[in-house]
Amino acid sequence: MSPVAIYADRAFTPFDEISDAVVVVERNKIVAVGTRQQIKVPHGARELSVPGTLVPGFVDVHIHGAGGHDVMESTPAAFQAITTAVAQHGTTSLVATTVTASELDTCRATAGIAKFMLVPGETEFDISGGLSAEILGIHFEGPFISAARRGVHPAEWIAAPSLSLLSRLLSSACGTAKILTLAPELPGSLELVAAARDAGLVVSLGHTDATYDQAQDAIAAGARHAAHVFNAMRPFSHRETGVLGAVLTSPNVSAELIADGIHVDAAAMRVLLELKTAERVILVSDGTSATGMPDGKYQLGMFEVTVSGGVCRNAEGKLAGSTLTLDRALQNIVALGVPLSAALRMVTVNPARQIGLGSRKGMLAVGADADIVVLDGNLEVSGVMTRGVGLF
Repeated sequence: MSPVAIYADRAFTPFDEISDAVVVVERNKIVAVGTRQQIKVPHGARELSVPGTLVPGFVDVHIHGAGGHDVMESTPAAFQAITTAVAQHGTTSLVATTVTASELDTCRATAGIAKFMLVPGETEFDISGGLSAEILGIHFEGPFISAARRGVHPAEWIAAPSLSLLSRLLSSACGTAKILTLAPELPGSLELVAAARDAGLVVSLGHTDATYDQAQDAIAAGARHAAHVFNAMRPFSHRETGVLGAVLTSPNVSAELIADGIHVDAAAMRVLLELKTAERVILVSDGTSATGMPDGKYQLGMFEVTVSGGVCRNAEGKLAGSTLTLDRALQNIVALGVPLSAALRMVTVNPARQIGLGSRKGMLAVGADADIVVLDGNLEVSGVMTRGVGLF
């Protein structure tokens, strides 16, 4: 395959802004990034000029589904539908996120995800001509969570922290597990933090009623992440700040944010952005199978949700994930006054680095995967390349 030189008015790496930019792609990798004056385009390269701004592909580390399908379905067709749907909105990589379910259903789902990732020749079900996000791993959201802060996670499948159960879940994931979200106040949780860290996972605080001290103990033990901050957490109080106090004041903890204007009020988002800075906020979708679909009834894990006006709720009326896409999250953060370069880091390099893939994902850099998004003047996605494949 001949190299491709992509020209644009500007590019964000995202750390640097490059005017009169060119990105050269060979096969599935970026081989050059810079200005037209700096870069010598290889002889015979196909040249494309695109209107707009080149940015790295978005990375979503908390997503349950899209395009009418849920990751817990655990079929190649479901995974292909999800990855195709989000790619249209600039998400070129994702961490498939489970929801609390029985051990049997969770292990079945994670085994299916792992097979899709590791044995693509046996599971490929291509309906997109190649434009699809890459599944980078598995995010276990539960089952080791607080019953008091479970949100819509089924109470009957919540489990006490168990090293043996964690071992079985990790075994089913075949080395693809990336994140474990747990409630640190539960007895035995600190042992789970240590075991997950030893297994190479990012430990995330979420669906938790933890006090400040309990959360700090988990952070001291190695927790470095917080799931959908403000949601499914003990509320902040000036006398007992709870898990939020620990997350907001711990510089080593990254904070997920669902920036859809529904899950978190604009003022609270500003507080989070001010305290954590652009380096420690990670925009996530918490997207469900309803993402990219009309209002109606959809599955989230093993239960049904109803979508009305684009808002997902369970039978009790509780928020149940979202229909957010990361392009809209980016637009919403920029609308709060955050500079584009800073907002871009929250959907690209920050999540990629958190799961240990910062040299391959989330950047326009030599050696990185050729995951590239074109944004127009309104920050709408006008073109996508995933691992060297795409149309502009």
